[in-house]
Amino acid sequence: MARTRYYCAASLDGYIAEADDTIEWLTGYEGRYEVNGAQPIEGGYDDFYAGIGALVIGSVTYEWILQHIEGGGEWPYSGKPCWILSSRTLPVPEGERVDVRIVSGAVADLHGEMLASGGNGDLWIVGGGNVASQFADAELLDEVAVTIVPVVLGAGKPLFDRRLPGGAMQLTGVFPRANGMVELRNAIRN
Repeated sequence: MARTRYYCAASLDGYIAEADDTIEWLTGYEGRYEVNGAQPIEGGYDDFYAGIGALVIGSVTYEWILQHIEGGGEWPYSGKPCWILSSRTLPVPEGERVDVRIVSGAVADLHGEMLASGGNGDLWIVGGGNVASQFADAELLDEVAVTIVPVVLGAGKPLFDRRLPGGAMQLTGVFPRANGMVELRNAIRN
């Protein structure tokens, strides 16, 4: 059964972007893992993305992606339906395998169609924290997978916009990576 998963990277202090929406702290990160007992685990983004059938993206994250593919870049999610939550009219990238759907409405009303569009694959909440919070509020979020980057920002855009309903999550996996990042997977208890 397809799941709805929030998968992202966050700073050690819980931010997914700086206050101005920049993520150079992530894209420019060049750490390495010092072996102290546990060996790094292979995998990560590519393994995660292989199980994704459709994506949902907030308008701010979507506009950031569009800005970073201008000048000849390709849409990074070709071949998979991408649902963009926005009340505004936004441009759609061109391309043979680009499936971008700009929608407005409550996530509870859109969720079934989003899941169905991805076939047997999972629905990935790409960002941001407000979008993930909407799915959590509607009890539609199954998993939170956060890759912790060992940097401290001090301020920025939080992982979630507000406290999640339902109390503590259940930690289901810890995956140290060779670059010094650590992925934490948590199941939501609804």
